[in-house]
Amino acid sequence: QVQLVESGGGSVLAGGSLRLSCAASGPEVGDHAMAWFRRVPGKEREFVAEIDYRGGHISYADSVRGRFTISRDNVKHILFLQIKDLKPEDSGIYYCAATWAAYLPAGRHYELWGQGTQVTVSS
Repeated sequence: QVQLVESGGGSVLAGGSLRLSCAASGPEVGDHAMAWFRRVPGKEREFVAEIDYRGGHISYADSVRGRFTISRDNVKHILFLQIKDLKPEDSGIYYCAATWAAYLPAGRHYELWGQGTQVTVSS
């Protein structure tokens, strides 16, 4: 069993920055590839970024590349998402996800999910 808990969301002005965190805990925490997804109003949940366990393979959605940076601390079991130059269209609920494997999953299929943290960007 693995629990994922996101934090760091909030309300910011356009152009601002945020750093989201996702803490993984539980008796089965191990070598997980992890990712961020988001659900923006009126749209389906969408992929944002992913990182394998060792951090050697990272990918981003085209819409966030250059503004978002995914990273992780494997000692503390924390996943991060550094966001800069926030735009109103970045507003939504950001979810942390993990898979049981250490490598990036095919089809971005993640089995474990957090409850999400709200990001609101105003112009």
